[in-house]
Amino acid sequence: MDGDLTRRTRSRQRSLRSSDLMAAEPEFATMDSGPHVPSLYRSKRRPNRGQEAEEALLGEEEEMEDGTLPRSTGRDSSVRRRGNWWQSWQEDLRGDFSSIFLLLFLYLLQGIPLGLIASIPLVLQSRHVTYAQQAIFSLAYWPFSLKLFWAPIVDSCFIQRLGRRKSWLVPTQYLIGIFMLVLSSQVTYILGDSEDGSGPNVTFLMLIFLPLNFLAATQDIAVDGWALTILSRKNVGYASTCNAVGQTAGFFLGNVVFLSLESAEFCNSYIRTHPQPYGIVTLADFVYFWGWIFMITTTLVLVFKHEVDHSVGDSNYADNEGDMGVVDAYKLLYTIMKLKPVLILVVILLTGKLAFAATDGMTGLKLIEMGVPKAELASMGLFLTPVQVLLPWLIGRYTAGPKPLNVYLRAYPYRIIMGAVFAVLIWWTPSFKTENGSYSKMVYVVWVVAYALHQVATYSIFVSMMAFYAQISDPKVGGTYMTLLNTLNNLGGNWPVTLMLSIADYFNWKGCIKPGSEEWLGACNTKELEESCTAAGNVCSTSIDSYYVLVTICSVLGFLWWKLMYRRINRLQDIDRREWSCMK
Repeated sequence: MDGDLTRRTRSRQRSLRSSDLMAAEPEFATMDSGPHVPSLYRSKRRPNRGQEAEEALLGEEEEMEDGTLPRSTGRDSSVRRRGNWWQSWQEDLRGDFSSIFLLLFLYLLQGIPLGLIASIPLVLQSRHVTYAQQAIFSLAYWPFSLKLFWAPIVDSCFIQRLGRRKSWLVPTQYLIGIFMLVLSSQVTYILGDSEDGSGPNVTFLMLIFLPLNFLAATQDIAVDGWALTILSRKNVGYASTCNAVGQTAGFFLGNVVFLSLESAEFCNSYIRTHPQPYGIVTLADFVYFWGWIFMITTTLVLVFKHEVDHSVGDSNYADNEGDMGVVDAYKLLYTIMKLKPVLILVVILLTGKLAFAATDGMTGLKLIEMGVPKAELASMGLFLTPVQVLLPWLIGRYTAGPKPLNVYLRAYPYRIIMGAVFAVLIWWTPSFKTENGSYSKMVYVVWVVAYALHQVATYSIFVSMMAFYAQISDPKVGGTYMTLLNTLNNLGGNWPVTLMLSIADYFNWKGCIKPGSEEWLGACNTKELEESCTAAGNVCSTSIDSYYVLVTICSVLGFLWWKLMYRRINRLQDIDRREWSCMK
């Protein structure tokens, strides 16, 4: 009888399981850190309510047999355990401290190249590159939104002796370190800082950072998978904490810290006593330092950290995805994509973010163009961090019901309106520029408030969509299903930004003006004509700014899209959840 009870409980647990791995990459407005910033928060597999119920039930069963308390495990043990919260926490993490520290450090390393890549558009804009060149570099961000297509290979192919995750983690991190070391010796030439005075080689820079981002995405797949098995079952929930804390810290070091230390204005204001025309750290120095950190720490992991799978033999983690081969994984993706509701959702995901493309991709670049220091722009992210942490929790209260996309539909026009607000602020900001070229603190306060308001719409759209994904995903293949939807979501945000940057220069209208007479001498729309105009002592003045044109076009298209898709999105919530299942 006891055996039957256990089997029934575990059977009920498997039927209640939700997605075990959500490789989500939520968007958050960080125009101050470049047009594309990879995600920082992901949900990892953790014991759910069904599992806790099973443990409690089995614990009661043991107590009835022998009259003693069951062995301390999970939440029940923390209730019975004596001592304060610090002692309880230490006892909970006993045996997992080294693994948690390793995960934190691996996610920190992952955040370094991501933050560094996100800072490059701001560095390029300060060197007066065109929007078309920014569009070329934006291609370097695509691997992180396409990693689903090689994730099955990373999960299925490995060297048994080295370990499933270390087989990919070790060579990937070695390659990242080598890339950084090589890049450090060439970055001066690539950015156009060499003595010959040549401009930035944007295409070559993209070709360098594209494989670097590909390696970072591959490392992310390996670390995400290792996080589910490196920790004991009772502490596997800490994997998401390690991800959020480690990757956020790495992104902060690679983006905000680098831009601050590279900025002459920041160093002269807060660090140096005697002003200098350069920062205290160059991109070459920064990349060289972290290149060696990658090489050294990867060697330590290879030699001293053995891969142990704590999920082996645990029926709670046995699922239909775990033992699939590469071919089976790709067949599963194809099966999901053929579902009619999924096809409708794919169209929504790939087209819905066109309304925000100009705002997300160009606002930060416009501020740099107007003379806002890179370090000041990046430091705005410090004030937005509490907002980014709290908003998902607050919005989650309104997306827990049967129709989470109602929040999406209400927030969508509000986010379009915030794009118009940003356009007004871009027009207003230059009027507060002082004679020495700096801006008053009030300007930064206004922009931080505007970014915070924009976060409300951004996270409302993201959280509601994630809640809908969780409801419709087939629990038998939850990880693959969720990762597919999130990949399409990220891809739908990447291609519109690249498109807007690539066509922005065609919507600019500049005229060469003779100083003092306002005499129009001809157009200077191209970089060559602009240099010729200024070389003759004239001024190349902007008559029509492509930023306002593209924000207007995107906003109009956004409202039309919202009007057209409103009922279709609403009806998606009414579709029987069984219609979303790929394993009926």
